[in-house]
Amino acid sequence: MSNETRVVEDTASALVTADQDTQDIIATAEEEDVNSEDSLTFSNGVIEKIVAIAVREVPGVVGMQGGFINRVQDAFGARDIRKGVTVEVTPESTVRVNITILMEYGVYAPQVFDDVKRAVVNQVTGMTGLDIAGVNLRIEDILTADEIRERKSRRGELPAEEPATDAAADEAAETPEE
Repeated sequence: MSNETRVVEDTASALVTADQDTQDIIATAEEEDVNSEDSLTFSNGVIEKIVAIAVREVPGVVGMQGGFINRVQDAFGARDIRKGVTVEVTPESTVRVNITILMEYGVYAPQVFDDVKRAVVNQVTGMTGLDIAGVNLRIEDILTADEIRERKSRRGELPAEEPATDAAADEAAETPEE
C-alpha cells in the first residue's frame, strides 16, 4: 500500500472516529436532559419584562427609550413593554441589566439610579431567584412637565379637555356674560 493511500485511509478513519465522538457527546447530553431531575429557566424576554415593569414604577422615570425597531413599532401603534431594556445572563448565571430611560426634569439623577437599581434587584431576585451582576442606567432624555403632558396627550393617556382648576373656575364665575 502506498503512503498516499495510507494517509487517506488514516484521515478517513480519524474523521469517522471524530464524528462518532461528536454523536456520543450529543447522545450523552440528550440523555442527561431526559434524565435530569428538574430545571427552571427564563427567557431573556421574561427578565426584560420584569425589569421594564419595575422601572416604570420608579418616581422620576417618565418612560423607556428603545431602539430603531421600537420607534417603528410606535409609529404603527404597536407597543413593546420591554423597550429600553436588555439583559445578559453571565456564565455565572447572574444577570446584567441595561436600561435606557426618559427622566423627569428637576429630579436628582443619582436618586433615580438608586431607586431603579433597588426596584430591579428586588423584582428580578424576588420573582426568579437570579442574582443581579450589575445595573447600567442610561438617561436618554429629560422631559419637562409640558413635554410629559404633550407625550401623554399624543398617546391618549389624558382626557381631551382637562378639568378646570379651582382658580380657573373662580375666574370664569367672575367674568360677566355678554
